[in-house]
Amino acid sequence: QKIDRGRLYGQDEIGLRVGKVINKYKIGKHFELDIRDNDFSFEINKDKVKKEAALDGIYIVRSSLPEERMDADETVRSYKLLSQAERAFRSFKTVDLMVRPIRHRLEDRVRAHIFLCMLAYYVQWHMMEAWRPLLYADEDQKGKALRDPVAPAKRSDSAMKKVKTKRLDDGSRVFSFRGLLGHLSAIVRATCRCPDEKDTSATFIMTTRRNPKQQRAFDLLDTIGG
Repeated sequence: QKIDRGRLYGQDEIGLRVGKVINKYKIGKHFELDIRDNDFSFEINKDKVKKEAALDGIYIVRSSLPEERMDADETVRSYKLLSQAERAFRSFKTVDLMVRPIRHRLEDRVRAHIFLCMLAYYVQWHMMEAWRPLLYADEDQKGKALRDPVAPAKRSDSAMKKVKTKRLDDGSRVFSFRGLLGHLSAIVRATCRCPDEKDTSATFIMTTRRNPKQQRAFDLLDTIGG
């Protein structure tokens, strides 16, 4: 209507207005556009619409690797592993490692800062893997590798039991990773001195005695790399 009334004129102006609509609804590939200075027309690309309809509801993952190196199942599993990378970046930027602010200006120091954060996440990842029996995490990793990679991901029965009851098989509490770190923070090492009038007695070190849950956490950490 604006073109007919002369309020919208020229290929550039018409193209910008049409582009806003196409970009908003993501429909550009379905239309053939003909834009002129004082006219605009379009046709539906029926072939592309037909191909798109055939794939409606289907998510396609393609790989440049030959099938003998990575079959269809492995391709899907590898794609789903990207969630671990996303989780790592989220840990970097938000609650756990907080890579920012970077209080350095020299390039080598900035690189060192990022490298140390990466090492910290590497340590955190190994801790979370070792602590799976104490956390809400699914312990059945072998079953996870054998299940249908295309089917919706489902937790094992043991993992769902932990989520539902918030208890382990021994009746003790299930922790989140940060919750378990908080529980371990109660362990302290204190420098002590027996009081006397001159305050010259020797000092000695005392460490908090670990409770069963804390000891179990340390025992699991000892299995890393073993």
